[in-house]
Amino acid sequence: MSDDEVMRLNQIGWDRRVDEQDIWTVPVSPDEIRRARVGDWAVVLTPCRPVPADWFGDLRDRDVLCLASGGGQQGPVLAAAGAKVTVFDASAKQLAQDELVARRESLHLTLVQGFMHDLSGFADESFDLIFHPASNCYAPDILTVWLECFRVLRPGGALLAGFMNPVVYIFDDAAEDRGELTVRFKLPFADVKDRGADELAAMQAQRCTLEYSHSLETQIGGQLAAGFRLTHLFEDHDRPPGRLLSQYFPTLIATRAVKPATA
Repeated sequence: MSDDEVMRLNQIGWDRRVDEQDIWTVPVSPDEIRRARVGDWAVVLTPCRPVPADWFGDLRDRDVLCLASGGGQQGPVLAAAGAKVTVFDASAKQLAQDELVARRESLHLTLVQGFMHDLSGFADESFDLIFHPASNCYAPDILTVWLECFRVLRPGGALLAGFMNPVVYIFDDAAEDRGELTVRFKLPFADVKDRGADELAAMQAQRCTLEYSHSLETQIGGQLAAGFRLTHLFEDHDRPPGRLLSQYFPTLIATRAVKPATA
């Protein structure tokens, strides 16, 4: 299965998640937008821990790219807080959730459909901030994602990113559903190469999203190689009840990195 085929399947898979009202597809409430308009807001890159306010700086009239961040959640809140927001996502139904909130709350959002590794529709230095929640597990290669982020950020701009702890992917998720933690896979992991043929066919038939583990070397080291300077980092767990393994170690990581103001 080619990388392009996997990305198309994931696009379909996220459309299905919207239909099923997955937690990451449910739009924010009118009350959350009301509070954001008066400065009382928070958003997440990972399931539980709000991103510290000082990671953002002053958002008023700043150009913000919410990258692979559809669902009617982070983008509308940041727009209500005063930012000029572009929401970029592969799933048309995820973007429709942002459009729903924008119309309901009279917010201006620019909505663009595409895959996170290809930001060619944006000029160099288009944004002051990129908000990229944990989603690059759906991308076969993330080094191109970091390079594109660096290109479209203005000097001094920040990249806020969430991503999976790669250790998550060594465990057998079927065994975990039975209350067992069983090591099954070697890293790097990819559903398309590590699942059995029948298992993968069943996932495709159910329109499941397909994932890739990415090493810390490509997650954090990749940002540094692209030219970013890492300034902050925290770890997080799944929302309760979440996955069993989240009771034993943090399953996600969030980083803040900046594009140097001068070369």
